[in-house]
Amino acid sequence: MIIAQELRSKNIAEYVLYMWQVEDIIRAYHCDLSTIRRDYISRFELTDEQREDMTDWYGNLIRMIREEGVSESGHIQIIKIVVQQMTELHQQLLQSPKFPFYNAEYYKVLPFIVELRSRGSKDVSEIETCLNALYGVMMLRLQKKEVSPSTENAVKEITTFLGMLSDYYKEDKEKGLDFGDED
Repeated sequence: MIIAQELRSKNIAEYVLYMWQVEDIIRAYHCDLSTIRRDYISRFELTDEQREDMTDWYGNLIRMIREEGVSESGHIQIIKIVVQQMTELHQQLLQSPKFPFYNAEYYKVLPFIVELRSRGSKDVSEIETCLNALYGVMMLRLQKKEVSPSTENAVKEITTFLGMLSDYYKEDKEKGLDFGDED
C-alpha cells in the first residue's frame, strides 16, 4: 500500500508492475483476507494503524478482484485504466513533433514489441505488451530461472522506453504536456 502510493506518484510503469504482483499475491492466498493478514501482512514491521490500513487496502483489492471476476487471472479495472492512460499518452507522444527522443526510443523497442506480439496476445496495446514482458522477466528472476542475453537486451530497451513514458506521464499529471496541437 505504501509502496503503491509512492510508485504511483514517481513511476507509473513500476506502479502497474507492482500492482500486478499484488494481484498475484492475493490470488496465491486464494483471495482470503484473514490468511493474507496472518501469513503476509504480519511479516512487515508496521504500527497497529499501518497494519489496519494495509489490511483494509488488501480487503478492498480482494473485493474488487472478486466483483470484477479476476480471481484466477486478469487485472482489476483501476489498473486497466492506468494502462489505458499510459497507452493514450503514448499515442499522443508519437503523434506530436515535440517529442523526437520518445519517438526514437519507441522505434528502438518496436522490433521487440512486434516479436512479443507475434508470440503472445495481439489484443493488448503495445504498452501492455511491454509491461507484460517486464512482468514475465520479473517472475522468471523471482523463480531464479535463467533469462537469455537476447531477452536481457530486450528488457533493457523496454525498461528505458517505459521509463521515458513514465517520466512524461508524471510531467503530464503534474504540469500538463504541450503536444503542440494548437497552431
